Amino acid sequence: MTDLVQKEQRGGVLLLSLCNAPANGYSYEMMRALDAAVLGARMDTSVHVIMLTGAGDRFFCAGADISMLDAADPTFKYYFCLHANETLNRLEQTPKLVIAALNGHTVGGGLEVALAADLRIAKDADFKLGLPEVNLGVLPGTGGTQRLARALGKSLAIELMATGRNFGVAEAKAMGLVNQVLPAEGFMDRAFEYAEQFVPPKRASRAVGFIKRAVHSGLESSFSEGLALERELQQQLFAGEDAKEGIKAFVERREAQFKGR
Repeated sequence: MTDLVQKEQRGGVLLLSLCNAPANGYSYEMMRALDAAVLGARMDTSVHVIMLTGAGDRFFCAGADISMLDAADPTFKYYFCLHANETLNRLEQTPKLVIAALNGHTVGGGLEVALAADLRIAKDADFKLGLPEVNLGVLPGTGGTQRLARALGKSLAIELMATGRNFGVAEAKAMGLVNQVLPAEGFMDRAFEYAEQFVPPKRASRAVGFIKRAVHSGLESSFSEGLALERELQQQLFAGEDAKEGIKAFVERREAQFKGR
């Protein structure tokens, strides 16, 4: 299973590459491997940022392996979607920043994987993104209906999913689905450079993780509950080393050296 999700760590950034030629379509086995890799990264104190990409240079991920689903019975399909959702929930809820580095076509379940990341950066190239499941007579069933609406708003999300229209990188950036577009030449090196800005000593990665938790949990609760969570997390940060270092560095007019603690 580990061959389906390849790992590469540079400093505090762990890259997980989806690997299933030719289109990096995901299977039950790949989702199990991704789940294990994310859980391992969550518990690894040397990892501060998780980055996802696709093996090769043409596909990030083209979604679920359709041939696998075609041969499966309805019960398997149901539990496959359930397990895939659990994996993406773990990715979304892990208290570390997750970046999807889109290096090629990102469609169907592939975009659903990317939507579970906190940030999305894309290669400046001619490839497509979209949720075209309606053309198969189904809906985006791995969190797509929920995460796309939260990312883009209800009306635009419904339009994109109901038409099944694919779109390019420039349009994805314009609509806010992609945070940054990086040059195609040396894309992965540039992606690592982008991710490294969130890693100690440059950034207080524990605070970044708490920001992520406050936003995700707060959006699913009332405003007052979100504020209460924010206060609780802030108190925990004040008791940590990085807050003490950040405040001291500000007073001393020097650059803070964070440790992620």
